[in-house]
Amino acid sequence: MDREEQNQTQESKHNLTAKEKIVAGLQDLVETVVFVVVMVIIIRFFIGEIRWIPSASMRPTLIEGDRIFVERFSRFYSEPKRGDIMVFYPPEEEIKTDPISIMARLTGFWCKDIAYIKRVVGVPGDKLEVKEFADGTFKVYINDKPLNEPYIMSPDDYIPCSNDMFCGPMQIPAGNYFMMGDNRGNSQDSRFWGFLPKERFIGKAIFIFWPLNRWHAFTRPTYENTGK
Repeated sequence: MDREEQNQTQESKHNLTAKEKIVAGLQDLVETVVFVVVMVIIIRFFIGEIRWIPSASMRPTLIEGDRIFVERFSRFYSEPKRGDIMVFYPPEEEIKTDPISIMARLTGFWCKDIAYIKRVVGVPGDKLEVKEFADGTFKVYINDKPLNEPYIMSPDDYIPCSNDMFCGPMQIPAGNYFMMGDNRGNSQDSRFWGFLPKERFIGKAIFIFWPLNRWHAFTRPTYENTGK
């Protein structure tokens, strides 16, 4: 564009009426808002999102007030693994499919869906059992072998199993997972509501970013004798 064309463009802008200026301003605002919303949806759906921890169910790994980044892209090419810390919709939570609820879920704005965060303990095909011993301690057994879990709050701070709980022994069906909080004495998890269908997963917790003195990335534990 040469100087004459620039001068003509500037002159035409000056000649806009007040109403035309308002319309042009509103158009710019709408375009900006639409662009931001679309980018938020793309980032949240394909890359990840930020979550905060409201309860003590994952202590000592996560404490109340921690801010974490939850990635969502790995769900397109892999399945959750034992030891992964996952965010998900619990089985009893109704996922509404009306346009407003879908938009709230995609953008994160005014979303009222309830989500949990727990650790994957049992994967499809596992035989799982929660055993209580005479000394008051508890241990998870996978395929009849004890699971080494150094990340839990305490081996003797468990909610005792009852007849209406899912403590096994039981086989985890295909496409389902058994989720448990690291704070076994204060966690509403698969022991109470059973298996979690993989369609309920939202994403995997990758790292704590706030507060800064707790910043660290999560690594998957190394398990032995589980077969997986």
